[in-house]
Amino acid sequence: MNAQTRQNLIDAMHGEAYAFAKYMLFAEHARRSGHPDLPDLFEKTARVEHLEHFAEEAELADIVGSDVANLRDAIKGEAYEIDTMYREFAVQAEAEGEQAAAARFREVRDDEMGHRDAFTAALQTLEVARTGRARRA
Repeated sequence: MNAQTRQNLIDAMHGEAYAFAKYMLFAEHARRSGHPDLPDLFEKTARVEHLEHFAEEAELADIVGSDVANLRDAIKGEAYEIDTMYREFAVQAEAEGEQAAAARFREVRDDEMGHRDAFTAALQTLEVARTGRARRA
């Protein structure tokens, strides 16, 4: 696949994933606000964004690989969030006096460490089962 087309698919997937998450939050807000028809509308649309648009774009972009490849990709993504993204976001927010945002970024970073560690353990388990010995992620 052409590199630009693949990047466009990935960019589109980011938009679809964001829309899914946002619409699910909108549905929950509408439910709490007492608007009984809105949650279904938001949730139905969110499912299309996720199960059709995102999934079909992911298939075209060949995003899903073997379990080992998927775990390595997940570890790489979590490591970026831990080592770069959330660390820098927290420092920047704190420098701007945005203490609540800085604290949230640090908290999410800690969660991401747990995700990375769980993916790493799962990868080691798969590799031990496959080869009889673990490799470094």
